[in-house]
Amino acid sequence: MVNVNSFLRPQEKVVFVMGATGSGKSRLAIDLATRFQTEIINSDKIQVYKGLDVLTNKVTPQECRGVPHHLLGVFDSEAGNLTATDFCRLASQEISTLSANNKLPIVAGGSNSYIEALANHSSGFLLNKYQCCFIWVDVSLPVLNSFVSKRVDRMMEAGLLEEVREVHDPKADYSVGIRRAIGVPELHEYLCYESLVDRATQRKMLDAAVKKIKENTEILACRQLLKIQRLSKKWKLSMHRVDATEVFLKRNEEEADKAWENLVARPTKRIVDKFCDNQVMKNDDVEHCLTSIGAVSYGGGSGSRAHNMEVFCNVQVCDIVPREPNNEKLFIFSSVFNVCIVDIRLY
Repeated sequence: MVNVNSFLRPQEKVVFVMGATGSGKSRLAIDLATRFQTEIINSDKIQVYKGLDVLTNKVTPQECRGVPHHLLGVFDSEAGNLTATDFCRLASQEISTLSANNKLPIVAGGSNSYIEALANHSSGFLLNKYQCCFIWVDVSLPVLNSFVSKRVDRMMEAGLLEEVREVHDPKADYSVGIRRAIGVPELHEYLCYESLVDRATQRKMLDAAVKKIKENTEILACRQLLKIQRLSKKWKLSMHRVDATEVFLKRNEEEADKAWENLVARPTKRIVDKFCDNQVMKNDDVEHCLTSIGAVSYGGGSGSRAHNMEVFCNVQVCDIVPREPNNEKLFIFSSVFNVCIVDIRLY
């Protein structure tokens, strides 16, 4: 006999925290987990592996503030890649366990393909069984690029090079496991030849590798934003964009923390409060989701440094085309979303 009460029972809920690399996803997820006394399920396809904690920006025990994290740094890279199907199976189990314990599952990470696969898993496993709230932490791309560049410098100071040296293998497959992380392939040439060249050449090679890490991280951020833009259209009724740009523009940590609380943490907690109380939420910000990847420019007049970003829709070009005449760099890439981004920097 069919249990009619099962159809009347309110749907259980899941919160997703999304955003480009460096935007503050982990911090916001921990803020929410602290507020709602729950736990976090990692959805970053690189952070699921053990090791390279500095390079992969895993949250530290201090940053976790006692919040349990699942699927974070638990898999052996040598066993091969954790596929989207593998992730869906494991994450679904974690979501079910947390829900059964009356906890609000929070899924957070930068691998939007994992999140999309999870939402579509088993004929819409999540979207059919659970009410889902998608939080998008957004940061203006030029501002974010500046931040991730400085973050790479801090990571180098924190021991990134030594960390990668420990796992370096000249014959390694950089398409498998944690060695796919940005920073491992880029340092390969330097680590292979550092003992064979003089110090001046070492410095040039290392500087070139660090520069490449920064560039590839910026490209990753662009791609993540484009994917989120597409998903925001697909999940418009349940996605909420929170603009954290002002936080990154503050001059000191104290001002940044206040801005984070006022502009990011507090508004997001209100969104999730309403979501948990089944209140109708507005999605006005989603209508303006091009803020971070739309036409942006800054800089002074003739002769000054400038950074111009333009987005052209419905254009197909090659994947990545680097060009460096007269110290001008041009990166062009398209994605499956039929979007071409042109990033021109003049130095």
